[in-house]
Amino acid sequence: MTSATAPKDTDSPATALGPAALVLGAFSAAGTWAFLIPWTVLAGALALTFGTMGVHYARQGTGRMWPAAAGATLGTAGLLGTILLVWGMA
Repeated sequence: MTSATAPKDTDSPATALGPAALVLGAFSAAGTWAFLIPWTVLAGALALTFGTMGVHYARQGTGRMWPAAAGATLGTAGLLGTILLVWGMA
């Protein structure tokens, strides 16, 4: 392993919250329209949670703000879209 990929003392698991929220939020938003309802609810809730935590840590200087905010937004859109879709069918 080279020194460029080795973890540093300043690295934190909090830096992965934003990208994880972005991926889960994108899956949740796209999965709503593909009727993957159980997975989109879970992915949307996790994206909202990880995105909110990512924004918190990004404001403290750990991680980036834009993937965390985008993931939280996409997760909210996917979660609310799925809830409204299921509610509309009832």
